Amino acid sequence: QVQLVESGGGLVQAGDSLRLSCEASGRTFSSYAMGWFRQAPGKEREFVAVVSRSGRSRNYADSVKGRFTISRDNAKSTVYLQMNVLKPEDTAVYYCAADSTSSQGSRFPTGYNYWGQGTQVTVSS
Repeated sequence: QVQLVESGGGLVQAGDSLRLSCEASGRTFSSYAMGWFRQAPGKEREFVAVVSRSGRSRNYADSVKGRFTISRDNAKSTVYLQMNVLKPEDTAVYYCAADSTSSQGSRFPTGYNYWGQGTQVTVSS
C-alpha cells in the first residue's frame, strides 16, 4: 500500500510556471512507476505524463510535450511535474498515481493502483 499527497497547485497567469510535487509514503517508492493525470470540469481524467520506476524513461501527452517535465527523486519518495508556459486549457485538478504492475508505467488511469487526492491548477488568460 502507498499513500500519495500532492502539493504545489495554485492560481497563475498564462505563460507562468508551477511545480507540482507528490510525496509517497508506505511501500518502497522505487517499486512504482509514477504518473500525473488531470481532470477538468465536465471532462474525463486524462493522461499528462509518466516516469518509469528508475526515472530513465518518461512519456508525455502531446498537449504538454515540450512544456511539462516529469521527474522523480527515489531517495525523497517524491515525483515532480514542472509545468512551464501554462495555458488556460491546462486548468484542471492534477492527480499523481502509482503503478505497481508496469515498470514503465501506463498512459491509462486503469493501470494505476493508487491515487492522490488531487491539487487544483488554475491558469487565467
